[in-house]
Amino acid sequence: MNKQIMCINWGTRYGAPYINRLYEMVRRNITPPFRFVCFTDTRDGVRSEVECYDLPPMPGFMPKNTLGKWPKSRLWAPKLAELSGPILFIDLDVVILGSLDPFFEFGSPDDVVLARNAAKPFHKLGQTSIYRMPVGALAPLQDMFAADPQGIADTYRFEQHFVTKNAPGGVSFWPKEWVTHFRVECIPSFPMNFFVEPRKPKNGRVVIFAGGLNPPDAIEGQYGKDRPHLPPAAHIRRALKSKRKLRSIRQFLLPSSWVREAWTSASTDQPEERT
Repeated sequence: MNKQIMCINWGTRYGAPYINRLYEMVRRNITPPFRFVCFTDTRDGVRSEVECYDLPPMPGFMPKNTLGKWPKSRLWAPKLAELSGPILFIDLDVVILGSLDPFFEFGSPDDVVLARNAAKPFHKLGQTSIYRMPVGALAPLQDMFAADPQGIADTYRFEQHFVTKNAPGGVSFWPKEWVTHFRVECIPSFPMNFFVEPRKPKNGRVVIFAGGLNPPDAIEGQYGKDRPHLPPAAHIRRALKSKRKLRSIRQFLLPSSWVREAWTSASTDQPEERT
């Protein structure tokens, strides 16, 4: 299987620093040769090794007031630039800790392979933070979505649920230990989260940050920029002033040193300017 990696960027939340950092984490954790492709609405500051393409057209329209990253549906198109065959999609806000080679050796090249949804382990749902598909394999889903974007979004809420339930031929899942959900599987349960740093997965290859938290938050030990890290006593005092007091108290984590090491050691420099 040729090693092709794909990511997508739109808007201002991520941009070149995240694209460049993901490229560097991939480069460090894959046996060459490989190809790294980004579909993006900006190329400013993106390092020259990244192949940038314009965003594919959005099928139908973007649903309103709906959870899920529905712009990812752009990648379900029957054609993506001149790409062909299996391609590994990776979200921009992940931390790569181990070799990506097995993601290209697992199963058949024709398979659609997703991460397991750790937040709902008994529902047999997939997570599209890192998944592999042959280009065009999900084109029927794009047609379904384009016919009724709001209806599909309201029914499935998350695009990954839609993929899990409707991918032609079904989906398979990566081995559980390969992909770890940071919020669900790394942060110790309350009250140990006040005393123990988030756990580094022993045999994990990719750590995903679905559900709000992202790597910079893990590094700082916070549940978002609007709630910066505080010592435990100060955190509890702040939480008692909130509407959802118990939930706010429980949402505490210590800064994660291993996320910091993996995240900050991946350079975001761009060696050459694009022309």
